[in-house]
Amino acid sequence: MRGRAGHGGTPSSHGGTASGTPRASQHWDPQRYNANAGFVAQLGSPLIDLLQPQAGERILDVGCGEGALTEKLAASGATVVGVDASPEQVAAAQRRGLDARVMNGEALSITREFDAVLSNAALHWMLQPDAVLAGVARALKPGGRFVGEMGGAGNVAAIAGAVAAALEARGIDSRAANPWYFPTPEEYAARLDAAGFEVLSIALIPRPTPLPGAIAGWLETFCESFIRQVPEGERPAFLAEVTEALRPSLCDAEGRWSADYVRLRFVARLLGQPMS
Repeated sequence: MRGRAGHGGTPSSHGGTASGTPRASQHWDPQRYNANAGFVAQLGSPLIDLLQPQAGERILDVGCGEGALTEKLAASGATVVGVDASPEQVAAAQRRGLDARVMNGEALSITREFDAVLSNAALHWMLQPDAVLAGVARALKPGGRFVGEMGGAGNVAAIAGAVAAALEARGIDSRAANPWYFPTPEEYAARLDAAGFEVLSIALIPRPTPLPGAIAGWLETFCESFIRQVPEGERPAFLAEVTEALRPSLCDAEGRWSADYVRLRFVARLLGQPMS
């Protein structure tokens, strides 16, 4: 699901705010995000090793969220620009002293400017993946690297199933509220190929992830588009119902919750000779 599962997961955020087109029913509160999903940027750290940023390079972070992973990128000596669709997350990144800009991940307005692009826990919030990939291709110099991690096929399947069941029991169509795109490796590799990339590696990574608190905090952070389909007065009962449905599978005997993440991680290169 962070967005920014963002560095976390916002519609153009990682967050692992994750960042794309913001849904009217989803907003990103940096404080709430950090409380319930601060682990996203930490789990995205291996992407930096895959990207191998070099001092003097220009790197674009798509869906930068509040900038935790962007900050690590900048420590390499590269010049880093972060973009995110959430003004609140961008403001938080700017408070870190980062070059962060409000920009829709499905409409990147950058041309041949970057040596590499990174995205963590944000691409699954963008429901126009081909538009995203076209924008990334435009932003890169020929031969540029694109490294990313997003929710993949099977991501948060148990959570999504429990949420859908609770909505359907109330006569609400859960599919219409679904804000996520979780592709298979084969599907996303084909999209990368069509956008002009050579796929160097792509794989699903099952990653059950311990949560810092109860599952309700995670649901409130990442499931607003579903929760807002429920009348306000019924929402506490809705969250309680989803929590109890998930308890047998996602809560251990000590009361510790986890999320059933499955991540899709890839490394690709834009075809064409690097610019001299």
